[in-house]
Amino acid sequence: MALVLTTASVPDGERLAYWRDALGRALVPTAVTVPGDGPFEARLRTERLGCLRVSTVDADAHRLRRTPAHIADERAGAEAGGPSGADYVAVGVQRTGTATLIQDGRRSVVEEGDLFVHDTARPYSLDFPGRFTAHVVHMPRRAVAVPEEELRQVTGTAIGGGDGVGALLANFLTSLTASVPRCAPAVAARLATGVVDLFATLVDERTRRPSALGADAAAPLVERVRDHIDRSLGDPDLSPQSLAAAHHISVRYLHRLFEGEGVTVARLIQQRRLERCARELARADATAATVSAVAQRWGFANPAHFSRVFRAAYGLSPREWRRAEGFAVPDGGPGPGTLGLWSSAASA
Repeated sequence: MALVLTTASVPDGERLAYWRDALGRALVPTAVTVPGDGPFEARLRTERLGCLRVSTVDADAHRLRRTPAHIADERAGAEAGGPSGADYVAVGVQRTGTATLIQDGRRSVVEEGDLFVHDTARPYSLDFPGRFTAHVVHMPRRAVAVPEEELRQVTGTAIGGGDGVGALLANFLTSLTASVPRCAPAVAARLATGVVDLFATLVDERTRRPSALGADAAAPLVERVRDHIDRSLGDPDLSPQSLAAAHHISVRYLHRLFEGEGVTVARLIQQRRLERCARELARADATAATVSAVAQRWGFANPAHFSRVFRAAYGLSPREWRRAEGFAVPDGGPGPGTLGLWSSAASA
């Protein structure tokens, strides 16, 4: 059921505090400021889809700022058994208006139709200078099987939603947020997985580097090798040697092809395998297979080795990753004195 929070019936002098509290409880805590002293109107519609929180924000000009203190307070609360929004990746579509996003030392102007990405585990600010509408999806970090160094290359950036994977993701998110389908949990989990996989593909598209041997000559072969890797991850014998033989090149030349890719061939195979394992373990229906079975399905023949490299990549053991809880809106409404608004909005 959708939860709708609006300042429409809140007295003018209390609207900013209400909006700050509503965003903090439904999404993540942030500091909220508005330009000038004029009237402020805002509306948030949000609901769950599998492990995702899918939201649409329609509001007057304001600025959101997530600080280290917000993150530290949430982590402390989570350690005491409370909820935490400190470990989510948010991807949004700017439908109307503009925004300025700052994170990880980058400042990006987000135009209508652009995608924008930020990580709630690190400070950021979003400044909306005028009336705007944005669709935003919060994804649990554990479900986004993207290496940290690659994720940091896209946070704090605006990504054109007019072509490539960006266009696919922007259209998908726009349709999804316009009408979140009412479906069985298993179907919702698959739709959520589709969003996460599209986002991971977008990150991959944005972070690949041109080959040091020259894009015109080497890029097609690099792409064929990458595709071969993705199709063969379940083969425990997949290796630089087998790849070189399959493409009728020497191992030395294969390594030269990847000198400009920012990753060795062996490391790329391991990364791709870990990503597939992480996604499968994070899905709601993943309990049907043991951790060892998932590892073997994606080419890890040695369970102990798999556990070591998985923890090194994601900071959790495979079993801890599987047990981690998904995104949930806390119970209790947006704060004292607003229970009636919360209840009526929830039934809207």
